[in-house]
Amino acid sequence: MKAKDIKIDRKRDIQSKQIQFIIKRIMDIILSLIGILILIPLYLGIIIWIKLDSKGPAIFKQVRIGKDNVPFVIYKFRTMIIDAESRKELAVDSENIENFVFQSKNDNRITKVGAFLRTTSLDEIPQLFNVLIGNMSLVGPRPEIPDVVKFYPDQYKQRLIVLPGITGLAQVSGRGEIELGKTIYYDLRYIKNFSIWLDIKILFNTVLNVFKREGAF
Repeated sequence: MKAKDIKIDRKRDIQSKQIQFIIKRIMDIILSLIGILILIPLYLGIIIWIKLDSKGPAIFKQVRIGKDNVPFVIYKFRTMIIDAESRKELAVDSENIENFVFQSKNDNRITKVGAFLRTTSLDEIPQLFNVLIGNMSLVGPRPEIPDVVKFYPDQYKQRLIVLPGITGLAQVSGRGEIELGKTIYYDLRYIKNFSIWLDIKILFNTVLNVFKREGAF
């Protein structure tokens, strides 16, 4: 099955589940706030480690596309050299977008500390602030960069009808290794079958995958 085979019905798949989405938002606020408070010592340790390893700010900020195609600023721990974006042009083939892969295992722009942060997914934990603010959720489609979204066919745009997440069904099914077409398929399947119980299962599997360090780079 491919992404093109999944059709999202806003009334049936989204509006009929409004109570669950409200519960989801309450969970996001409570869990992100608890996570931020518990992880303060880890945040400080990582910030110091990044600063000692390479020049530049410890926090990386980037514009991503969120719910309803609205841009927002995402927060991550910096894992690359400071001028990384200017050193590599993003090549998106609009005719073959389903095979596009954003991340690369052999990217020489990644710092030593950054490599560790990526394989453990610790670079993503500043996004708990995005969740608390409300432009992200703990679980949902990963937020895409504008230069990729502009090539989305209409079918792919369906993934923009919910809040993006720190983790999602695509991430526990392959993390950084899968092509965009497969990612979209998992994202749409998640949206169509959304439930609080599904979110809980994805969060649990995310923790397992992080400990196994599978698929992230």
